[in-house]
Amino acid sequence: MAAINPVVDLSLEDGIAVITSNHPPVNALSAIVRDGLAAAFDQAFADAAVKAIVLTCAGRTFFAGADISEFGKPPKGASLHALFDRIEAADKPVVAAIHGTSLGGGFETALVCHYRIALASAKVGLPEVKLGLLPGAGGTQRLPRIVGAARALEMMTGGAPVGGRQALEMGLLDELVAEGAELRAAGVAFARRVLAEQRPLRRIRTQAVAGATPELFADFRKKNAKVFRGFDAPEAIIQCVEAAASLPFDEGQAAERRLFKGLVEGVQSQAQRYMFFAERAAAKIDGLPEGTAARPVKKVGIIGAGTMGGGIAMNFLNRGIAVTIVETAQAALDRGTATIRKNYDNSAAKGRMSAADVDRRMGLLAPTLELATLADCDLIIEAVFENMAVKKELFARLDTIARPGAVLATNTSYLDVNEIAAATQRPQDVVGLHFFSPANVMKLLEVVRGAKTAPDVLATAMEVGKAIGKVAVVAGVCHGFIGNRMLAQRRIQADALILEGAMPWDVDRVAYDFGWPMGPFQMSDLAGLDIGWSKDTSKGATIRERLCELDRRGQKTGAGYYDYDARRNRSNPALVEKLILDFAAEKGVTRRRIDDQEILERLVYPMVNEGAKILAEGIAQRASDIDVVWIYGYGWPVYRGGPMFYADTVGAAEVVAALAKHKPRLGDGFAVAPLLEQAARDGRRLTA
Repeated sequence: MAAINPVVDLSLEDGIAVITSNHPPVNALSAIVRDGLAAAFDQAFADAAVKAIVLTCAGRTFFAGADISEFGKPPKGASLHALFDRIEAADKPVVAAIHGTSLGGGFETALVCHYRIALASAKVGLPEVKLGLLPGAGGTQRLPRIVGAARALEMMTGGAPVGGRQALEMGLLDELVAEGAELRAAGVAFARRVLAEQRPLRRIRTQAVAGATPELFADFRKKNAKVFRGFDAPEAIIQCVEAAASLPFDEGQAAERRLFKGLVEGVQSQAQRYMFFAERAAAKIDGLPEGTAARPVKKVGIIGAGTMGGGIAMNFLNRGIAVTIVETAQAALDRGTATIRKNYDNSAAKGRMSAADVDRRMGLLAPTLELATLADCDLIIEAVFENMAVKKELFARLDTIARPGAVLATNTSYLDVNEIAAATQRPQDVVGLHFFSPANVMKLLEVVRGAKTAPDVLATAMEVGKAIGKVAVVAGVCHGFIGNRMLAQRRIQADALILEGAMPWDVDRVAYDFGWPMGPFQMSDLAGLDIGWSKDTSKGATIRERLCELDRRGQKTGAGYYDYDARRNRSNPALVEKLILDFAAEKGVTRRRIDDQEILERLVYPMVNEGAKILAEGIAQRASDIDVVWIYGYGWPVYRGGPMFYADTVGAAEVVAALAKHKPRLGDGFAVAPLLEQAARDGRRLTA
């Protein structure tokens, strides 16, 4: 075996050259890898003793994709496009031997080879859309030529990989290798069969695209309009597949490169690539001693079987972790257990799991009315009414029940975790685990670090989040932590805007056009306007209170800020408009016309300002953590990169100027965050 460079080797086995990349952790196609591959293929092509070539990778995976850290930087190293053209045009068979994941540029590398074999456990795909991109090395032109236009559209705009067996059925692979077999040897054996049988060199570029009709593309756009809303990359991918179907390969590839360049230089892809790294950075905990081990969590207790408690329980049941769920009344316990079962049955009816899977999960659930049964749990999560007195009383009881070393977690959305922890004799074991509703669906988990939370408890909380498929972000203790503290600023401005001159549907439209799935008033209707409202104490002090007094409590009553029909389609009621006008007159407010730009600035910039305060106070570890919270917990459009990244795209100076302009209307005590002002003066990014 000869080393071509530090990461690529070339060996010869009786006429079969084996080129191996070993570039941990995932064999990303960085410059050093491309250089090594280019030199290795040149040597193999030039050697008359080489009759066929096998391309493989050492380590845990085949080429997992491009090195996205190189995007947007001056090109260096060998050209991937030139390498691909050289491989595909070769007069010697080239076989890709795939294991692990072959994604993006990694799978495009496999597609230019004449044959592909893989372990059954391998996964292949072109997920660039998740980074706001399209496959830019010929993938949009080659994939449709194998699987047809319809399937190529689904794969590339969805971005999900396919497993080895499905890839074989689709024609993406030529052979599966049994698990446990030596892949390198299998690749060499396959290459020998290709030579012995004198198989033709299959060049995908020469094939036609099946199933491409104008109707296909029109229907695909219409069918996915809601999912693709706001995103640039899916439409660019569709245009590339149209080019593959209607143009010669080289012209189609030229269109692909042009569209790729536009995306890679655009703000959307920059935002999505930023979020790729931000999500990974969120797992890093400032101040945690190196080598801190998490406590083992094999059994979980959950207090509260309502919507939140039941959803939290499902996260653990889905991962095969036993859960004891506690309620104070049998009816509530039965109702909560039945809801969990119903959710699983609905999933089974849709083919997402089998009846045996449902039974297996439910078999791990132990419903009870006895708090004392939590004595042997490793982790106990409280999900009861959002009231400090109730939570403190509960934690004081848990202090006498839970075993030493058990982690005690509160699911509070706003309350002081330190005060809750002080109700126990073990504040070091207390942490906040703020799940988002519906807890079995939403990916965000705010891990709230109390003043006395032990390092291994914090590590455990983060590990638990990862184990149940959440994106966990560390937050400090303050009212509302990261997400809800910033949300409150948006809520204040939304309420002020409808008093000053806008209507709820104006505000919601601007928010929707910005990219949120719904605006603040539609969201309030969905959640219920009566959260925290009491008929006995209501004084009609706000528009929301007056709506509740009219029994307009949101979608559940068929009316709130909007009217709803039987299918929950909404309409703008004259009654609400009159209520708002009357309320404004009563308060002495002279209404005015408010344009969309002001609505957007007042919804977003006060949030950015609060984020800067959160960052300066150390409530968030880094600006990107704030963005992760808003992407995964509140539906902030990922193509805008979160509120802090968005502020950087606008410019801190522009944000500060707009806040100064609107300051008379932003409420008593509003002040621009010093950190934001400093960034504006220095021309500095908040996410730097």
